[in-house]
Amino acid sequence: MEARKEKRICLERPAREDLISKLPNALISHISRIFGQRMLSGLVFYPRGGKVSGGTKSFLNKLKLVIQKDKTGQSCVTPWIDYVARGNLQHLDVELGGCVYFREYWEVMPVSLYICETLLHLRLYRVSMGNFESVSLPHLKTLCLERNIYPNEASVESLISSCPVLEDLTILRINDNVKVLRVHSQSLTSFSVGYHPGDLIRKYNYYSEKVRENSGLVIDAPRLKYLTFNYERSKSKIMRNLSSLVKVNVLSSFDISSLAGCSEQQMAHNFFTGISRVRDLIISRDMMRLIFYYLKGNSLPQFCNLSYLKTNLSETSLAFLDIFTKLLESCPNLKSIALGLTCFLDDMVEMSVWSVPKCLLSSLEFVEIKNEHPPDDGVLKVARYFVENSVNLKKLALHLHFFFLEGNPAVLNDLLALPRRSSMCQIEVFNVQSGRSRGIF
Repeated sequence: MEARKEKRICLERPAREDLISKLPNALISHISRIFGQRMLSGLVFYPRGGKVSGGTKSFLNKLKLVIQKDKTGQSCVTPWIDYVARGNLQHLDVELGGCVYFREYWEVMPVSLYICETLLHLRLYRVSMGNFESVSLPHLKTLCLERNIYPNEASVESLISSCPVLEDLTILRINDNVKVLRVHSQSLTSFSVGYHPGDLIRKYNYYSEKVRENSGLVIDAPRLKYLTFNYERSKSKIMRNLSSLVKVNVLSSFDISSLAGCSEQQMAHNFFTGISRVRDLIISRDMMRLIFYYLKGNSLPQFCNLSYLKTNLSETSLAFLDIFTKLLESCPNLKSIALGLTCFLDDMVEMSVWSVPKCLLSSLEFVEIKNEHPPDDGVLKVARYFVENSVNLKKLALHLHFFFLEGNPAVLNDLLALPRRSSMCQIEVFNVQSGRSRGIF
């Protein structure tokens, strides 16, 4: 809604020629001065080529360039960026549409972009970063790099490390000429990295085993608080100086593979050790499988600061459930857990074979369980396990399917009759489809 309230001026013409660029320099300067003085959200422009010349100073604060070009289109971004970079530009968004399949036609970012000292926010989408010898972005706080291509690994590392006040970094990758992505920052507080799932299968952006050879991710950011892995596929992940972590979100298709001189188990152990000081941890179903395969027979590092855990149970074998309890055992001060059950649980092993982790005996206060597949008999088994073993449990939230609730009217009475180790424990049942509460027991 806020975006709709913003005042935006869109200069677009279906013809290929850029009429704005042909305006007199004095008039262009006057227009940009008006934008700057009125502090409007900025200019959204769809360039079709042309030139912007002259020594006048731009007064634009915000500029979004949306480039729609085909193989015959001429380069048009450089004159615009050169022009606005001389002024007081604070927000810049450059986006390529059109011939995305042909990288040789992607716009190359000019050197002036990397020395625009007034920039606060920068987003680049499907562009070629080009070569640059130095970076001077002393005020840049937000950097979003989406599906770009880079000259080499060193250029990305230099760009990030040369932003002394950078706080928020997002990198959405493709096959981008970067084998090992290195993120070194003393100021970074939020970092999201990974791939769009469609780019992992499309031919022009495929991420094959050949591309993944010796691929890696290195993060060294002592002030980093929020870290998200979004379909991150690098073989090696090295985490350093992450003592300030508050939340880690590991989404689907996360991967840790063996490299020369380092086993898969060791790689996984090193990764978890690197994030072990986190307070909130969200682990995808795929990540739980990795824990299962990589850490059988090994112990996880202690997550002593972890207060909130969200994860999934996708298998019900005894070995897999043992890994799950090992995960809980590594979280001695856990207070809240959100558990998704993404498997059919009719044949789930009896909960009596589960060990009772320390957190259930001391710190655990809130449990949420949601089953994505009816029937819900297994959910009740898991609920019984937490209710019967959690000493300080205050609330258990169960999300059950409508058909299960309607077909088993006695289930609510069964929940009411569950023996509760904590005298404070309340059980609330929700309809998983509507989200409505069916009552507190």
